[in-house]
Amino acid sequence: MSAPESLARVARTPESDTGLHEEAANDAADGLIARLGRLWERGRLPSEAEVRRLFEARLTDVAANKLARRWIELYAAAAGKERRLMLSALAQVRATYAGDGGEGVRFFKRLNAQSQGLRFLVDLRADMLRWRKQVAGLQGLDKELEGLLSAWFDVGLLELRPLTWDSPASLLEKLILYEAVHEITSWDDLRHRVAPDRRCYAYFHPQMPGVPLIFVEVAFAGQMAGNVQALLDSSAPPQDLDKARWAIFYSISNTQPGLKGISFGNFLLKRVVEQLLQELPKLKSFATLSPIPGFSDWLGKLDAKSVQGIVRDGKGRERDGGHDGQRWVAHLSRAAAGKAPEALRRAGFRLAAHYLQSMKNGAPLDAVARFHLGNGARIERLNWAADTSAKGLKQSCGLMVNYLYELDELDDNLARLGEGKPQVSRGVSRAG
Repeated sequence: MSAPESLARVARTPESDTGLHEEAANDAADGLIARLGRLWERGRLPSEAEVRRLFEARLTDVAANKLARRWIELYAAAAGKERRLMLSALAQVRATYAGDGGEGVRFFKRLNAQSQGLRFLVDLRADMLRWRKQVAGLQGLDKELEGLLSAWFDVGLLELRPLTWDSPASLLEKLILYEAVHEITSWDDLRHRVAPDRRCYAYFHPQMPGVPLIFVEVAFAGQMAGNVQALLDSSAPPQDLDKARWAIFYSISNTQPGLKGISFGNFLLKRVVEQLLQELPKLKSFATLSPIPGFSDWLGKLDAKSVQGIVRDGKGRERDGGHDGQRWVAHLSRAAAGKAPEALRRAGFRLAAHYLQSMKNGAPLDAVARFHLGNGARIERLNWAADTSAKGLKQSCGLMVNYLYELDELDDNLARLGEGKPQVSRGVSRAG
């Protein structure tokens, strides 16, 4: 049986032989297999037998490791369409192995053992995430690679380095490029974020020493911050760090798309807190001022009855005349830009509190909540009109949230999260 025929047989299952939709899928699979076969025959891609050897051979197999280096070189030099085909070939071959015999893990470990292998795998996973819904079988491979990267990028293995205005220009430029929470708009803005009365840290992996993985930006204050425009105001006078009692984490940015979903282990910010306490031992409290990126989208999908069930007060009286979620998004966004009635604020807080405590598949629905609660923080306070930028109004109607990090409570908070009960302050609990 030829290589294209053997892979085509894998692509067809008894379940996929019924219905017009399944027939169309088979036709598409046949077209892919035929194209792979032509490229294999021309020597443009590693053959099926070579790919199988990458999965099956021992990690000490010299010939297989030489093939791995060739596969990496071919992939790195390939254009987007050929990369998709190479990933398709991997997925098709992986699907021929019954159960979990460790073939996929062995393949990725083999690539990791090559020169610059870890950096290559991070970039490879970025492609896998981009095409995982378009290439059959790729999600299974991604799951195997994600598990390995989670172990290889545990926060305990990473190096924490400070950034200042005197840091290499190439590193400061990366901070501008990868800032994902609050855009850096000018060199003055950048200088303000790495000024002596601020802190900015980057995490690095020892196998990727020149590549910052995460940026953490910190401001200091006499109390918990509740407005990001004030926090980012470069014209504000410098903070007296001797009087600062609060450290505010206002931006945390992951620079590598291929590490999406990788937790870096629990308590990533705990390392930063410990570093801050060494430098500024008078600090007492540690909190974030965080966006709520999924709030508007979630609220906009609710019908009027669902919204009313959340915002109804203790007397059973509805605060609004039956508007659906889309109308509420518009109301809250407009109110954030002006003077809002107290009743509308309370309703907005109730909706946001409900959303932040919502869970899906055992994890918080909101991505930022998932990160901070997964690091042991608790939901401490909601802030009205805290981000009135265009982005802030669009994603969360201007609302922001403080997550509080209390070092003695991180483990207990994480245990409660595992039980499906995110830890919240009394104020947020009453709002929700």
